[in-house]
Amino acid sequence: MQTDIHSIDSRTMRAMAAGKEGDDAGTGLGVATRTRTRTKKPSLYKVLMLNDDYTPMEFVVLCLQRFFRMNIEDATRVMLHVHQKGVGVCGVFSHEVAETKATQVVDFARQHQHPLQCTIEKA
Repeated sequence: MQTDIHSIDSRTMRAMAAGKEGDDAGTGLGVATRTRTRTKKPSLYKVLMLNDDYTPMEFVVLCLQRFFRMNIEDATRVMLHVHQKGVGVCGVFSHEVAETKATQVVDFARQHQHPLQCTIEKA
């Protein structure tokens, strides 16, 4: 038989609060706790574009616009960064999205006979 918290008399409550083991204190009541499971946010990954000496700058800008939804100014800025520094970040995404975008860029470059490379790394 379960005891409802509202049906406990005041003498039993005082005994429980004082920690006494009387005949009324053995009601088997305790504090109910509920654990919450928190979902972990997915790890983020940077999509990196690597410089090469053969892929035209215009093609790199086209890829940045097409696969990373950049406007012409942002795409040109990233392309110049890749050209000058050797590598540049195209965007930060979950693992699956980053992997898909990198693969799409490389496949698109191959279709157009360019050696453009994209890779991902943990952000």
